[in-house]
Amino acid sequence: MILYEDNHILVANKAAGMLTQPTPHDTSDSLEGNLKEYLKKKYKKPGNVFLHAVHRIDRQVSGAVIFAKTSKALSRLNYSMREQKIIKIYHALVEGGMGKVGKKVNLEHYIAHGSMKAKVEKKPRKNLKEASLSYTILRTSYDTSLIEIILETGRYHQIRAQLAYIGSPILGDKKYGAKKKFVHNSVALHSRYVEFSHPIREETLKITADYPPSWKSFLL
Repeated sequence: MILYEDNHILVANKAAGMLTQPTPHDTSDSLEGNLKEYLKKKYKKPGNVFLHAVHRIDRQVSGAVIFAKTSKALSRLNYSMREQKIIKIYHALVEGGMGKVGKKVNLEHYIAHGSMKAKVEKKPRKNLKEASLSYTILRTSYDTSLIEIILETGRYHQIRAQLAYIGSPILGDKKYGAKKKFVHNSVALHSRYVEFSHPIREETLKITADYPPSWKSFLL
């Protein structure tokens, strides 16, 4: 689960089906809660443990999540997020053949968020937010493709909605029209890699999260 840890930050590989952190409407099992318990036991802390997610990934999504262990680290990492200085790369298994391996595609759309779902449109209008990403085809066959995605904006359900909009929904993502089944309570989207400047030491950290076991049969 833990990919990197020091006195200031922690990076963990979240399992699909688990919340990144509890919400006011859902206080069930979360990665943040589990990590707080881990830190409390490891360092024998009698009181509350400071740990806060710098970014979140959807419950059905797996992969790397960055946490701050101090308020100073959180403040600096939040700044890096706002300035788009944290690189986040996702991998996804999508329905259908996507074209030639190595091909890179840019997607530029506009997104509205409502009723727990994102709606994608081609043209801008009031209350829509710009949504940009690029993807590169890593592997492809007649019915499934593996792609690498770099987010340029961070909209609600952006990757899932944009890929579905172009006719390539993520495996298991019934909410966005996927027909192929995947593992229960998960979609085939994985936060594969994060790269960022350490909030205290300022060295560049490059961290890769292993794929879930459920991906193995698709990657052979």
